[in-house]
Amino acid sequence: MTVNAQRPLAELFEARRPRLQAIAHRMLGSSGDAEDAVQEAWLRLSRSEAGEVRDLDAWLTTVVARVSLSILRARRSRREEVTDERLAETTPEGGETADPEREALLADSVGLALLVVLDTLRPAERLSFVLHDLFDVPFDRIAPIIERSPAAARQLASRARRRVQGAETPSAADARRRHEAVAAFLAASRGGDFEALLAMLDPDVILRADQNAARMGAPAEAFGSAEAARFLFGRAGGARPALVDGIAGAVWTRGERTLVVFRFAFAGGRITGIDLIGEQSRIARLDLKLLA
Repeated sequence: MTVNAQRPLAELFEARRPRLQAIAHRMLGSSGDAEDAVQEAWLRLSRSEAGEVRDLDAWLTTVVARVSLSILRARRSRREEVTDERLAETTPEGGETADPEREALLADSVGLALLVVLDTLRPAERLSFVLHDLFDVPFDRIAPIIERSPAAARQLASRARRRVQGAETPSAADARRRHEAVAAFLAASRGGDFEALLAMLDPDVILRADQNAARMGAPAEAFGSAEAARFLFGRAGGARPALVDGIAGAVWTRGERTLVVFRFAFAGGRITGIDLIGEQSRIARLDLKLLA
């Protein structure tokens, strides 16, 4: 869509903000970082010669994607993860297509589990999957953003897609281990046992809090067991075990009101991800069942 000089630039941008926010949040898994990426897109648009932007939707999507890619790469460097390996530009698998609506529903249903899977991917893989499978951006537009060929972008998305679709429904034994992990996590925090709390967290655990939870004192992000445990120590003890969308989790309540939901991701009996949800609109969409 060509920029219409008859409509204020801010109005054109605001009409696109919800989609840009959704794209950034899927890529970054953090509402704060997503807002920063979208705000940067607005700043760049306001400083540009907007009349020369021939396709505003594509232009803004590209800016948000590039800013998000920079944030993902900075995170990866900060966490000192494994070095990037080169992707051989082999022929992509033929006939692989994705239904963006179905993938968006998948992302909503998996929730934090999807984010944990995506956080294990290289930034270019994550970006290719999110843009193509969730927002239907063609590979020939993704390729320049990640500085790869369209064939390589397709393969990157395919790798990520297999990781997401390969997630299996947990068995009864897995579910029991998850409940035990949450119970041990809460007991360690309640009992002031820092070492026990640390033992329940995966070394590369990722803790994220939405804006409301952050206003209550939680960090927007914490990477690694030591950093997460320092915040959780003594604070999570007041939470009560619960089922969150059918998966072992916890809630912090005041009277009849749920203030914060602890949504967990697990692997090998340890907690690999903690999503602190304090926004009431998000809490209202969750299926919560107190267990004690």
